[in-house]
Amino acid sequence: MPNPVVHPAAAESPAALAHFEQRLRFETDCWDTHEGLLQQEPGFVLLDVRSPALYLKSHLPGAINLPHAKIIAGKLTAWPLETLFVVYCAGPHCNGANRAAIALARLGRPVKEMIGGVTGWADEGFVFAVGEEPGSLVELESAR
Repeated sequence: MPNPVVHPAAAESPAALAHFEQRLRFETDCWDTHEGLLQQEPGFVLLDVRSPALYLKSHLPGAINLPHAKIIAGKLTAWPLETLFVVYCAGPHCNGANRAAIALARLGRPVKEMIGGVTGWADEGFVFAVGEEPGSLVELESAR
């Protein structure tokens, strides 16, 4: 029986380089997101694209709740068109972040998926926030 790791053969180095560099244009991971959030100016807006109930239960510190099905141009007017959005959902078993990334890309917005989602964040041992945070869409909408 052929070894499934070595057959088919690995891509040539230039093709592998292009592939892996391209992946980093579409996704980031929990560690890099955490490090970015520690910066005075992170350079991105972190969107929790799960339901408001799950967001209130626990979410990444600094994340804004905007469920993937509710991503429309009108919800994004607070941010310049060049704003990078980093989206996450429950984890590898959830496609909500993919749906959110599609919605943002269709609106012409720069987007990356944080791979691992909440599950990956927990695996890294990072802390979670609970309840509404200042600046969340839930709070902004209720204040109007």
